[in-house]
This record gives sequence, C-alpha cells and structure tokens, in this order.
Amino acid sequence: MRHATSIRLIVIFLALAFGLSWLIALPLWFGDGLASPYFAVVAVSMMTTPAIAALIVVFFVERAESKASLLGLWPTRPVGRYIGFLAIGLVLPVALILVALPIGALLGVYPADFVGLSGFREIIGPDIGVPIETLVAAQFINVVVGAVINLIPALGEELGWRGWLLPKLLPFGTVRALIISGVVWGLWHAPLVLLGYNYLGAPGWLALAAMIAMCTLIGAIFGWLRVRSGSVWPAALAHGSFNAAAGFSFVFAAAGESIDTTQATILGWSGWIVPLIVVLVLVVTRQFSSPPLAPPKTPALTFEPPETPAA
Repeated sequence: MRHATSIRLIVIFLALAFGLSWLIALPLWFGDGLASPYFAVVAVSMMTTPAIAALIVVFFVERAESKASLLGLWPTRPVGRYIGFLAIGLVLPVALILVALPIGALLGVYPADFVGLSGFREIIGPDIGVPIETLVAAQFINVVVGAVINLIPALGEELGWRGWLLPKLLPFGTVRALIISGVVWGLWHAPLVLLGYNYLGAPGWLALAAMIAMCTLIGAIFGWLRVRSGSVWPAALAHGSFNAAAGFSFVFAAAGESIDTTQATILGWSGWIVPLIVVLVLVVTRQFSSPPLAPPKTPALTFEPPETPAA
C-alpha cells in the first residue's frame, strides 16, 4: 500500500515538473530557440519547476508535518560532517570536469592545448594586459564564486530531484533509485536539449541519450551527497559548482577546433569514465546505505484542499 501511495505521489510530481518545464520552454520552440534573447530567463525559470512540483506535492498532497526535513532542507547536523560534505560538493564536480579533458585528449576526442592555451587566448583576445596563466588561475576563483551564485537556482532543481524524489525512490532499491532519478533528470532537460543545448549539431535522439547518461552518473554522485549528509544543500552546492565549472572545456581547447560534446568533456562518453568509476566504488563500498536516508512517513494520498487557503 505504501509503495502504491509513493508511486502516485511520484507520478503527480513528475507531471508537474515536466509539464511546467515544457510550458516555460514553449516561447523558445515557437520563437528563435537558443538564439532567443529570453533564453537565459527561460533556462533559469525552468530550473525552478522541480522545486515547485515538490512544494506542491508536500504542501497540498502529502500535507506532511515536517516539510523542511521531508525536502532535506533541515537538519544540517552534525556540523563538522555537514561542512565536510559541502566542501566535497564544491570540489568534486570541478575535479570531474577537469579530469575529463586530458582523458578526452588521450582518447583523441578532445582537441586540447594545455600548454599554449590557444583556444582561451582566442576567446579573450590579444591585448589582455596580464599573463594568461593569471587569467587561468582566476577561472578557479570564478568557479567558487559562481558555485555560490548558482546555489539558489541549482536548489530549484535539487529540491525536487534529490531533495524529494530520491528519498521517495530509495525504498525500491538504491541502485534502482539512482538510475530512475538520473534518467528522469536527464529527460527533464529535453525542452532545451532537443533545441541543441549542450549538444549543438547532434541529432536530437543522440543528444538526449547523452544527456540522460551524463545526468544518471553525475546525479548518482549528487545523490550520494544527499544520502550521506542527510541534507539537500551539499547536492545543491555541487550542482552549482558543476554548472560554474562547465566553461573549463573552452579554457583548455585548441584554437579553431570544434568540440563534439557527445564524445568529449563531461557531457560526452569520454568524460563519463571517471564518474562511473566513482559511482561503482560508492556502490560497492555501500556508501549509500550508511548513514541511511530513511524516507519520512507520509499520510494517505488526498486531494482535499487545505483548511486555510494560501495567500
């Protein structure tokens, strides 16, 4: 009976998250696509839809008493352990993005120029006034700042995917929960990916398949942060750090070369090797089961309106 209730809740959540994301993305489909001047607004607005869906389900369907803990917003204890996972969330995505580049270069799918930085020089122009190495170092500072800035929009996604959905799926099995939540996360990007986002020039089916694979692996790592910390904040910070570090693929690329993101960078198959190893190690060493992330008990599914309507 509990599984049936969870499935109904998940279906409602997914219908809301996917329906809202497609609704928000429609102006791009009927307009200029990725070239639309409203693209950034649409993309950030889409990131709020999983959180909106989770909040609607929690407040109006589940009507749970402890809403903050249900979404992973609270508690944030023990403090030392919590800070440790925040640090991992900040650093690990950057490391995975960076290590994907030399691996792609070794496999012949990433056009690297780690010494001359010709691609980066081409982007910033000839008259920079400071050593190129200084600008490269500044990119790492920008990632830290960007991760903090991206934290709130990233929370819009993580509150839904890892905050609410993952704990709801865990009773069906850890590996199954990680795979399903990752596939869902990847599919949710369809309104933008099918327009060419992240995989410009790739066939739609291939772009979406690549996005699903990447999201499943990276989502498993974000899920580990959620499970081990008992909080959604480390996963949200990791998501923000991941987005902030995406530009490193252009910093170390050779000038005049195109990057096939279905093959290279963290978005392509060569970039999935290390994350796959990390996830396998986490699963084999049972890092998803201790300490357990027990899904909170929820009342029976009901569609009755709240006694006091929201303002």
